[in-house]
Amino acid sequence: MFFVDTLAEMGKFMDSGGNVLWMIVILLFFMWTLIFERVWYLTKSCPRVLKIKIDVWSGRKDRRSKFALQIREKVISEAALQIDNNMMMIKTLIAVAPLFGLLGTVTGMITVFDVMAFTGGGDVKAMAGGVSKATIPTMAGMVAALSGLFAMTLVERAAEKKKHYLEDNLIIDRRLRER
Repeated sequence: MFFVDTLAEMGKFMDSGGNVLWMIVILLFFMWTLIFERVWYLTKSCPRVLKIKIDVWSGRKDRRSKFALQIREKVISEAALQIDNNMMMIKTLIAVAPLFGLLGTVTGMITVFDVMAFTGGGDVKAMAGGVSKATIPTMAGMVAALSGLFAMTLVERAAEKKKHYLEDNLIIDRRLRER
């Protein structure tokens, strides 16, 4: 019974926000899917990948020549590309969320103006529906952006730690480790 009531209330909320609210929900779904994918990669796959890269580098005899340093930079760059995969897409979705909210504001206000033009501004109940369609998507877009921004900050910190970890563990000379 609770589940049915919750779905009914969510349906009412989505209807009160208009079609733009559905676009925000879809955007939010894609954004959080990408965020969870990055968290999964950084916690599960990335440590194994970094360990393999460090082990391969540690097994090299030549780690001081110019050629070896270029290989080291290539390994670091490849790892950074893997670690930063989808980060720009997540940032883009975070930036677009408030814009979708603004689109909802505009469409809701158009509804209000249509009601005002038709009724001459006397039907307050009809205008309230347009105001609802204007404010709910705005709020939803901001909540989506803020939640994504918070999560993205944590993901970026974890990604930077992984990149620094790799750089610190690709030792150029064995003697440097002993110091």
